[in-house]
Amino acid sequence: MPKRKLFIAAYDVADPRRLRKVHQVVKDYATGGQKSVFECFLTSAEQKNLLSGACALLDPDEDRFALLRVEERARPLLHGIAVPAADPQFYYVG
Repeated sequence: MPKRKLFIAAYDVADPRRLRKVHQVVKDYATGGQKSVFECFLTSAEQKNLLSGACALLDPDEDRFALLRVEERARPLLHGIAVPAADPQFYYVG
């Protein structure tokens, strides 16, 4: 099984219809997040699929999308009841 790496997917979409569609594409790969910023554990193939799926929906003049790789050695700074991101053993697709 390919090793997944942690990414942060963030977007700013101007049109509400495109926003809902991009949100669904990102949510399909996300393990956690809020509003328009999500944690995603991705293989190389999943990374390419997420980027192509999101970019196909975006208007380059109005919208922004970022997929940022989180360094494995980086330690998260957590506040309150936050829980560190973890790659689950399995995903439910359905």
